[in-house]
Amino acid sequence: MLKTLLRYFRPHIKLFLLDLFCACTVAAVDLAFPAVSRRAMYELLPDEKYRVFFVVMGIVALSYVLRSVCYYVMAYWGHTFGIRVETDIRADLFRHLQTLDFDFYDRTRTGSLMSRLTGDLFELTELAHHGPEDLLISLLTICGALFMMFRIQWRLALVVALLIPIFLTITILQRRGMSQASRNVKVRLADINTDIESSLSGMKTSKAFANELVDCERFDRANWNYRGAKKEFYRAMGQFHATQEFFMGIIPVSVISFGGYLIMKGRLNYIDLITFMLFVSTFVTPIRKMAQFAETFASGMAGLRRVEEIMAIEPSVREKPDAELLLVTEGRIDIDHISFSYEGRSEVLHDVDLHAAPGEMIAVVGASGGGKTTLCQLIPRFYDVTGGAIRIDGTDIRDVTKESLRSSVGIVQQEVFIFADTIMENIRYGRPDASDEEVFEAARKAEIYDDILEMQDEFQTYVGERGTKLSGGQRQRISIARIFLKNPAILILDEATSALDTITEQRIQHSFDELMKGRTSFVIAHRLSTVRGADRIVVIEEGRIVEEGTHKQLLKADGEYAKLYRTQELFRVETPDGV
Repeated sequence: MLKTLLRYFRPHIKLFLLDLFCACTVAAVDLAFPAVSRRAMYELLPDEKYRVFFVVMGIVALSYVLRSVCYYVMAYWGHTFGIRVETDIRADLFRHLQTLDFDFYDRTRTGSLMSRLTGDLFELTELAHHGPEDLLISLLTICGALFMMFRIQWRLALVVALLIPIFLTITILQRRGMSQASRNVKVRLADINTDIESSLSGMKTSKAFANELVDCERFDRANWNYRGAKKEFYRAMGQFHATQEFFMGIIPVSVISFGGYLIMKGRLNYIDLITFMLFVSTFVTPIRKMAQFAETFASGMAGLRRVEEIMAIEPSVREKPDAELLLVTEGRIDIDHISFSYEGRSEVLHDVDLHAAPGEMIAVVGASGGGKTTLCQLIPRFYDVTGGAIRIDGTDIRDVTKESLRSSVGIVQQEVFIFADTIMENIRYGRPDASDEEVFEAARKAEIYDDILEMQDEFQTYVGERGTKLSGGQRQRISIARIFLKNPAILILDEATSALDTITEQRIQHSFDELMKGRTSFVIAHRLSTVRGADRIVVIEEGRIVEEGTHKQLLKADGEYAKLYRTQELFRVETPDGV
């Protein structure tokens, strides 16, 4: 994992080296003061060189000004380095998430991913910045101080040298407990983020069912679990800091005690004991930094481990190394005896064989859960078939790039997603390089243009989170406008008019007819009245094609389609207003 982290250091190596240079300067100043003080007490003061003494002290004071400047650089540019590393990792993580397929998002909650993209990476920033800096200052200062101590009095230095490894060993052992506790905290934080995201997104549903208490109880469970995990982390951290403070106190006590003994034996003088104490106070701070580094390292590596868990996930729909660009010339689609199951579970589609001629409109109908949407999601290769093959103009879709395939397929899904942006940008999402006039034309075709002009800011109207400021029909028509703008070779309409009233549906149907001219189209529909004009109607039940033909042929056959059609016609007669 450290190799992974260091890889992100390379683009910002100048800032990193500047941070380390300042860390070295700080360590040098901290080591110089005790050494200079000892020489002043041995030579300058006894020889009454007072002018030189104060010049030297003035230089020491200026060195501390330089030390302050170095700390400013480390605080500002060091954190800048850290945030650059964080943003690079976040960008790579987000791009990797975009390569993962529908099955990953089927089983992964949004709040958990948000936690990994934000909170976990913040810990990495602290590690990237403070880790190398604190470690370098600590090692240089401790090693330099011990070197000077051994030169002064090796016996006393040996006492200090023996205490430090004991302290570091205990620190490392306790760090493991902190690391595990930190991972548990991050898992619980992801859980609570997930519950918050779910609760806030479903707040209107919660109020509609008067289930605020249920949501509060669910949130409280996650909140208490997080509190419990945090409590365990703080217990480990408390033990860690208690041990640290004990050693911070016992080192000076040991130096004074053994130093006093050496003075009694005539092997040490007061000046050297004072110098020893200055060196001890010099590396007490670095030892604290090393202890803090252990804490930062535990949290940062726990965050990096959670990031790597995601980065290690491979897309289930893999692209061949020699995949070619798909160029749709005719639009013929051959669904050749395919089968499909989600993650190895029982099959959803069984030996489906369907062939669409260029420009043909095929309606896919049947009861909910029969596999209609799954079939249409296999065409743009959101999932891979587990048996058989799908070909476009004779080319297996597994032999072409996913980008070129999906650029050739336009989809209006049953669940419309509207971004928290303006209407203009939501429509332009269908083709990001489209001009304003092309966006206007797409809106006209989708029968949403007049509605937009009646809004206060027209096309610059902000639609709110998930399009909350729009009606269901308006959201659906904006998604339809995206497809008009995209102008794909193949169309998949998955209940594209499900949120529209009967009158608006009739108005927009003409536009759909125009859009589908000359394009191979698959239309999933529950309202059979909307697909009577289809070139062919396919009835899917329990993952199998049970009927196939035109509207008239299927009515004459008096099978499943005829039963569905008569039921809907009866319902329309009972509710003539179409509601």
